[in-house]
Amino acid sequence: MHPVEIGLFLGLASLILLVVLLLWRLGVLQREQAGLPALLALDMEARHRAVLTDLHAGLAQQSDRMQTQLAALQIAQAERLAETRETVTGQFGLFQTAMLEKLIEQGRAEQSLLQETLKGMTAHFNERVQQLSQTVDGRLNEISGKVAERLDEGFKKTNETFTSVMSRLAVIDEAQKKIEGLASNVVSLQEILGDKRSRGAFGEVQLEALVRNSLPPDAYAFQYTLKSGARADCVLILPAPTGTVCVDSKFPLENYSRMFDDSLVTSERDAARRQFKADVKKHVDDIAAKYIVEGETSDGAVMFLPAEAVFAEIHAYHPDLVEHAQKRRVWITSPTTLMAVLNTARAVIRDSETRRMAHVIKDELGKLAKDFFRFDERMKKLAAHIEQANKDVGEVRISSDKISRRFQQIERVELEHLPTEAAMQLLDSDD
Repeated sequence: MHPVEIGLFLGLASLILLVVLLLWRLGVLQREQAGLPALLALDMEARHRAVLTDLHAGLAQQSDRMQTQLAALQIAQAERLAETRETVTGQFGLFQTAMLEKLIEQGRAEQSLLQETLKGMTAHFNERVQQLSQTVDGRLNEISGKVAERLDEGFKKTNETFTSVMSRLAVIDEAQKKIEGLASNVVSLQEILGDKRSRGAFGEVQLEALVRNSLPPDAYAFQYTLKSGARADCVLILPAPTGTVCVDSKFPLENYSRMFDDSLVTSERDAARRQFKADVKKHVDDIAAKYIVEGETSDGAVMFLPAEAVFAEIHAYHPDLVEHAQKRRVWITSPTTLMAVLNTARAVIRDSETRRMAHVIKDELGKLAKDFFRFDERMKKLAAHIEQANKDVGEVRISSDKISRRFQQIERVELEHLPTEAAMQLLDSDD
């Protein structure tokens, strides 16, 4: 307790004690006065009045002293309150400065961390985009390379076929010139083909020329030997389910020529016709027996007749032979019809190759679609991260704006005009 307050308290206690003593004394005097003679009453009254006068003077003096001490106490209290206010103001200024420095430091740390995070995310995003771009480029280059390779192979085969056709045409032209040069020779075609071996060689050469000019090299084979030991003049290697188709060349010319020989009698020509049919039927049966092997060849074979006239004779006048060949699944062809068969086979091969390449391209596109799907998912995740980072940046910017406004208020010394409680609320709102 302050010394002035202690003195004031003691003065009040003394005054109260003095009043009590005076009242007690007054009571005593009143009792004594009742027993005194009436003469003493006036004297006592005079003394009593003197005591009251002295008491009043003492009370007045004590009141003056108390007022003086109270004034001094108020002055001391005001001085102490001023000191306390200055101390609190200084401490609050230090606390406010420390708090602002801490907020600034924390804001800088958060901004640095955010910048580092954004840099890391940007680098990671660039790296992933580059990896995906490289993957897509690699896939596209691989597909382009395969397509280009297949196209080059197709162009190469087409050029080879065209070159072969041109060379064959040149050979045919040369052969035609030789035939024209030999037109004056007395040896007829009938004499040239009178030997079976010569006719067989003629048919095989014509068959080979037709096949080579129509199909790619990997779609056929000449003098192909089956597992049973039978050797076919040619086999067509076609895609599944057709498989391997055997082609055998036959040239039943002797009895065919006898059928139209006017020097022979009718019976001999009829016998030659029957023998011709028997020869053709035997050829069909032999081809069906030797060149249709289950599990090794297709379920049909081809009999090639090098002469269009023989083929026309069979189809025009011997439908029973055609029906028998169809039942044995042997297709009788001439050079013209064989060319149609070979063109069909080439279309089948091209279609199979196209489907195979389409399957490869489809697989590659499926892989590429999966890569793009993963790319889209990762882009969505990255967009979510960027959106969250943008939101965090906005919140940090709000805090930065508040701190900046706070600095501006400090510079304008606005805090000196605010009460202590309002300043604390402002700091709390900034936090």
